[in-house]
Amino acid sequence: MAIEVGAKLEGKVTGITHFGAFVELAEGVTGLVHISEIADTYVRDIREHLKINDIVTVKVLHMDKDGKISLSIRQASDKPAEPRGGRDRGGRPYGRPNAARLSFEDKMSRFLRDSEERISSLRKNTESKRGGRGGRRS
Repeated sequence: MAIEVGAKLEGKVTGITHFGAFVELAEGVTGLVHISEIADTYVRDIREHLKINDIVTVKVLHMDKDGKISLSIRQASDKPAEPRGGRDRGGRPYGRPNAARLSFEDKMSRFLRDSEERISSLRKNTESKRGGRGGRRS
């Protein structure tokens, strides 16, 4: 099968670095899976997810004229995209599941409301340390 953008291929992990993993595809061609494209969750250490000589399915994201190939393990899986927020340690979704459905105006109004609440609580704490409102110092 020819290597083209969007194709899903199998390959073997040949090298692991702090920024990604090198995967050898058919015909001895090697591509890079960036650390952000290894899993749907935060990846602190690639070695927790991959080992050298692992067989993985990858999706070809980009091919440069120089011969560099960008790959993704995360996008090669056929599971549906999950709303932003991720999952907790028990595998349950957390965050605001309906936040993705809000319009820009709704998000801005929520941000302004939260921001005003934080500022008012900061002012209350600051004024109490100064001696209250309008307190005179002699």
